[in-house]
Amino acid sequence: MTIHSAVIQKLLSTNAHLGRRVAAHHFKIYTYGARNGVTIIDSDKTLICIRNACHFISNLVRQKGKSRNKKLHLGSIQPPDCVVIMDTERKSSVIFEADKLQIPIVGLVNSDMPWDVYKRITYPVPANDSVKFVYLFCNLITKTFLMEQKRFQEVDNKQLRLTTDENREESEYLKLTMTSSSKDENPVIPYESLDLTSDVFSAFMMRLFMTLLNADPVETKQLLDKLVVIKLNGALGTKMGFSGPRSATEVCNGLTYLDLIINQIESLNSKHGCNVPLILTNTIRTHDGTLKVVEKYSQKNIDILPLCQNPSHPVARGRDSEDESVLFDHHELFLSLKNTGTLEALLLQGKEYILVVKYDNLGTLIDSKILNHLIQNRIQYCTELSEIAQMPGKNSLEKSKLVDTGNLWMNLEVVERLVETDGKNIENYSLSKSFDRAIKVNVPHSRFQPMMSTSDLFLFQSDLYSYGGSLIRNSARTNSLNPCIELGPEFEKLSDFQSRFKSIPSIIELDSLKVMGDVWFGTGITLKGKVAIIAKPGVKLEIPDGVVIENKEISDPSDI
Repeated sequence: MTIHSAVIQKLLSTNAHLGRRVAAHHFKIYTYGARNGVTIIDSDKTLICIRNACHFISNLVRQKGKSRNKKLHLGSIQPPDCVVIMDTERKSSVIFEADKLQIPIVGLVNSDMPWDVYKRITYPVPANDSVKFVYLFCNLITKTFLMEQKRFQEVDNKQLRLTTDENREESEYLKLTMTSSSKDENPVIPYESLDLTSDVFSAFMMRLFMTLLNADPVETKQLLDKLVVIKLNGALGTKMGFSGPRSATEVCNGLTYLDLIINQIESLNSKHGCNVPLILTNTIRTHDGTLKVVEKYSQKNIDILPLCQNPSHPVARGRDSEDESVLFDHHELFLSLKNTGTLEALLLQGKEYILVVKYDNLGTLIDSKILNHLIQNRIQYCTELSEIAQMPGKNSLEKSKLVDTGNLWMNLEVVERLVETDGKNIENYSLSKSFDRAIKVNVPHSRFQPMMSTSDLFLFQSDLYSYGGSLIRNSARTNSLNPCIELGPEFEKLSDFQSRFKSIPSIIELDSLKVMGDVWFGTGITLKGKVAIIAKPGVKLEIPDGVVIENKEISDPSDI
């Protein structure tokens, strides 16, 4: 059942469609006909009028958000900006008075309402004023006001935080970023503002209806059914000491990165009854190792398609590396989808967008909020950027910068058109300039948790994260940012990393950690604040079991 049909059924259950025996001439635009002498009100027209009324209420809230000295009142305490009337038959004097004062009126109208009253109602809603419908309509008006107020308040609060003295430099940086991006064809859009465009108001209204109906989120299923996830899976674990795919590195509880990404998609498919497939683009040197991981998911609720790149392509001939940015070749990706028939099959299935995951990013993978924004606003190309703090020791005046999260959204029909019309020359094009409507989204920190080295692995194997179907950040940590971890070359290989830690220290209250030299860790260690452990040349530095190290620089056992 679609959202539209669910809403219509709800309206029918309130008898909103039952008019009076007489239908005035001016009301016939809202009627579906008559049955047994009773006017039947067109529920689709009622729904459209409800949407227009709620849209008007939303605009009043937005005007308040723009610091205009206006307030929305549903009562008659003082002259309001709007009057909402349920019993219009008995409140004709109020309607005439509001019209005289030029106050907009939202009101329920039935089929026999006189023309001289009807014409004064700015936003008429054709419906039977039954108790059930009045209750529903009151809820819609109230929740529209409260939800819009809450959303804009959240944006205002963020703007306020960014203009305080403590964050003034950050605010100036964001202003510079937005200024520079305004000259670019790909503007940077704050994640919090994705729901605030007028183009997504219909989706907002549908969510509002579904909240009142307490119904299953059918919209989420329909949204996710339009998506395909493509994981670029050519990076090797060479830097960490093994020749297989880096995505096959164990992260926690015996699960690899591939396990985590597959489990997340499979969970979404099961929860919403949708079908989000996963395509893995492998190279010759990562293909076999990937198959070993995915073969155990053959009976799960997820379609996994491993694709091996063309052996004649330079990447497949030996450019496999730990640098995944080198491996992203949009020309090769598009042609692989085309030549294997995958592109055509996906379009026939009704798929509209692909999410290309370029890095082993343990942050949230699929975000329906971003997908909804792209669909509603017909965006063809979107890159995700995340604001991160600069690493300690960098010679930079910037405290933060925007970095590519490795998540890239593209419209599938445009991809097909690019391949069909100019497949031979597409490799020479700038990818973003090949799409007419392109944006960048500044996403939360949580969506960028890369696993590129053992320093990253340290975070995910610590008590900062746990696994419960997906990685869950420990709520005990008050700092929204993760600690900055810098492990020396002695920890670079996975085998060395595992042997030098009897167990990963507790880091809930850690700000930064730098470890260099021949350092070995015992069990039950707690690190807090800023910690630097740098062993002197030729010295084996062992951190004993159970110690607590807070805001210290350690180079000798006596410093502990």
